[in-house]
Amino acid sequence: MTERLETLMRIVVGIVTGIILYFWGYLIIVLLIANFIYTIFSGKRLKELADLCEIWNTQSYVLKRYLIFESNKRPFPFRSLEKSISRFEK
Repeated sequence: MTERLETLMRIVVGIVTGIILYFWGYLIIVLLIANFIYTIFSGKRLKELADLCEIWNTQSYVLKRYLIFESNKRPFPFRSLEKSISRFEK
């Protein structure tokens, strides 16, 4: 694919992935609040909720790298979900 066509595709990919991540971000806020409340009352975090939030964080990072021309690897949904870039710490 030529650089010009790839640049035009970045606009489409950015819009589609941006919309998905925008709405997914609202779910992340709900999960963040739920994990916060759970941690206050139980004294420990929910690893599964933290991992799900990290997936969103990773996908937004992959999108940003793609949009600033740091990488040619297209983000979700044009590729499969990337593995988390960081690990959950206790």
